[in-house]
Amino acid sequence: MATIDDAVSTEPGASRRRWRGGLVTVGTVSALLAAMGLTVLGLGAADNAVANYDASSWLWSAARSELARVNGVTARVDTRVEVPDSRRHPVQVVQTDRLLVLRDLNTGQVSSLDLATLQITATTRTTPGLGVNVALHEDAAFVVDAVQGIVRQLDPRSLAPVGEPVRYPPGITGGAFDGEGRLWVAVPAEGTVSAVTAAELPSEPGSAAPPGGGISPKRIETYDVAEPSHELVVSTLDDGVAVLDRTAGALVRVQRGEVARTPLTIAGPGALPARTSGPKVPVTVAGERKVHVIGAGGEERQFTVPGRGDRLSPAVAWADRFYCADESTGTVYSFDASGQLVDTIGGRGSTGPLELEVRENRLFINAPDSSTARVVDDKHQVREVNKYANDVLGGDPPPVPPPPPPKKPKVGKPSAPRSVTASAGNARARVSWRPAAANGAAIIRYVVEGAGARREVGANQRSVEVTGLTNGETYRFSVHAVNAKGDGPARSSNPVTPTAAVPDPPSGVTAEARPDGTVLVKWPAANGQGNTIAKYAVTATSAGANAPAGESSKTELVVPAGELEYGTQYAFTVVSVNDKGAGSAASPVSNSVVPFAAPGAPVDLRATTVANRPGTVAVQWSPAAANGRPVTKYLVDAGGRSSEVTDTRATVDGLGDGQSVTVTVKAVNEAGPGAAATGTARTVAPPRVTVTGSSATATAVTVTFTVDAGGGQATCTVSVPGEKPVTARNCASATVSGLTPGTAYTATVTASNAAGEGTAKRAQSTDPLYGIATCNNGPDGDQRTYCDKDVAGRNGNEIFSVPQQDNDKQVGWARPGNRLKAYCKRQGENVDSWIYNDQKQSSWWVRVEFEGKNYIPWAWLNLEGGDNINVLPTC
Repeated sequence: MATIDDAVSTEPGASRRRWRGGLVTVGTVSALLAAMGLTVLGLGAADNAVANYDASSWLWSAARSELARVNGVTARVDTRVEVPDSRRHPVQVVQTDRLLVLRDLNTGQVSSLDLATLQITATTRTTPGLGVNVALHEDAAFVVDAVQGIVRQLDPRSLAPVGEPVRYPPGITGGAFDGEGRLWVAVPAEGTVSAVTAAELPSEPGSAAPPGGGISPKRIETYDVAEPSHELVVSTLDDGVAVLDRTAGALVRVQRGEVARTPLTIAGPGALPARTSGPKVPVTVAGERKVHVIGAGGEERQFTVPGRGDRLSPAVAWADRFYCADESTGTVYSFDASGQLVDTIGGRGSTGPLELEVRENRLFINAPDSSTARVVDDKHQVREVNKYANDVLGGDPPPVPPPPPPKKPKVGKPSAPRSVTASAGNARARVSWRPAAANGAAIIRYVVEGAGARREVGANQRSVEVTGLTNGETYRFSVHAVNAKGDGPARSSNPVTPTAAVPDPPSGVTAEARPDGTVLVKWPAANGQGNTIAKYAVTATSAGANAPAGESSKTELVVPAGELEYGTQYAFTVVSVNDKGAGSAASPVSNSVVPFAAPGAPVDLRATTVANRPGTVAVQWSPAAANGRPVTKYLVDAGGRSSEVTDTRATVDGLGDGQSVTVTVKAVNEAGPGAAATGTARTVAPPRVTVTGSSATATAVTVTFTVDAGGGQATCTVSVPGEKPVTARNCASATVSGLTPGTAYTATVTASNAAGEGTAKRAQSTDPLYGIATCNNGPDGDQRTYCDKDVAGRNGNEIFSVPQQDNDKQVGWARPGNRLKAYCKRQGENVDSWIYNDQKQSSWWVRVEFEGKNYIPWAWLNLEGGDNINVLPTC
């Protein structure tokens, strides 16, 4: 088991992480500027600067994984600090005016925070969970491992150990400072309470003296407060300590060297706050929903807390009132000195833990799982605090404003059309052009001027036939575009002279849409009518549009991919142009084609782990652009395993466990596979288990651990040889019970998921369980010496090799008061102790360590810790 005695990873450098912060308000700026230049954890000039904050308290918010510093005067948050890797974790926060130390109960990590820079200055590891706590007073820091009984002083600047720890028997309680700087610890095994004082810190952080170096904390006072093995609860006072003896039902005060004991009339286990302010100590009995108020002269009064259930936190004394929290409703009840309910502080429906701490002359009420806290001043005015306030240092940044709308393009008149050409025919001319730039406003029309006329055509009509011309006369045409801003500049064509000597148009024009996105237009050679055909001009016609597709000196034209819109129908006409520049009439229109190409890449590809199946990944995407032909299927490849699907999702199995795979998806249409979309995913890996700690009672072993589920859904068990595995429902800890006391076990943690199992082992011995051989002499005659020694015939405390009083099987006699190690129980002969052990009678026998492992009637053996025979396993 890891303890603070062997804790490692005191890392003043390795964990120095920057935490979130951002200055917003003027008040915050002025309050913090001075502190930012100081090292608050240094024990010098920073002290005075930090005094500016002595009405404040740092409060934990588990949902946000952050600390909020609440100003007790204004009841407002002035700083928020995000704590890395602690979301939803319970965290202990201990603080003074100069120091802030955190302990994450889930991970066991202890961190020291520099209040000037809002950075972690050091970390150290402790055993996760309850059982370890941190205490601070002025510049002294302690980690108290109650399970191991070790009290270790740390240098709060570096979290390095200071000297040797103070050691107690295992199972101590308490570990808080009183108002005079003494750390109080109760030792139930001895029935004592003890005070520890801190050693002086070395001059430089991290320069703590090595063990045996002479600088160590000291145990300075020890007082008897109860019988050994009584259950004790500790609350430190302004000048001493109060100890609740739960077993005897008494409250013991230790103040100024004097011990005062007050018997209590309580019907259930009581609880105390860790620290009590003022002379009156409240003892809360949650099962009865009662609070008993104990003054210097004894019990003064008791009162009942409204409501139902037993989820009451220990009542806290503050300014002549008592505040008691009901965690089931999130409500805090306030009672005056006479026990009358005077205020109810509502929790607005929030439930869960409530932390009440008197600090800096105020009571701070924090709900770690909520956004809300409250501050109560010494006049009992209650003010609510929003821990998530944003107008502070470290607040959430304001929402990112939506991007400004794109600037409207500068709108102007269109440009001149491109490539304006004219070809002459018989008393006619064909004029064609490329589009003009719209310049921010859609083109409405084109205007063709020439031959004394003005012709307007649609924006998609970029070819026009001008008729009624005179052969032999030369013409020049101009074309300009028009948009909402007006007429753009014109561009002129080449001069043309109509003539009757024109070639014939081609016949039989055909078109073919090809898989590469191009369109092949073909025609037979035209008759030049005595002149040489110099070129052919091809026009593409679609619904409502004519546009030049290109020119060719051959009897075919390949329209490049992308020139025509995929998925739109086109037909073509061809004009023959001779070496004189005279053009034919347009050919008959070709067949219609729909240009197409391979599909585009699938969009938004997402590849993910399939948590409940081994060697499997899931892939999902949005459809690819079809590019003129329907997508008929998708080709999916993951780690070399291929499949075809018609949906936009696929599951690929048969891969290795924990394998990172590259996934590619291609859409397929008539043109073939398109471009690939690529992603990566990882299949489920077998779990990996890390044991973080273990503990034991006499009959049970508890193991804590973490599990890397490998991307899957893990289930976990803990087992020891000879016992059924116990399921760890949260895959974090489990307890195997019914074990034999004082026995070494090896616990195996097994985590399973779809990919397999991961295991880790932990050696842990159960605590020994002892019983006292008990035989008390009676008042009369032979009774007065009955228990003094072993005699012939029956006698108390006889020990046998079998569970019955067989003289031939007797192996000895245990003197009254002997402490015997117990292993297990077994049914046997009924034995009645009569007057010699309070009329105890039972057929249970206990196997004990006595000249080997032999049996004593339970009637003669009183088990420590309550004499409960049921804690022993059956032999």
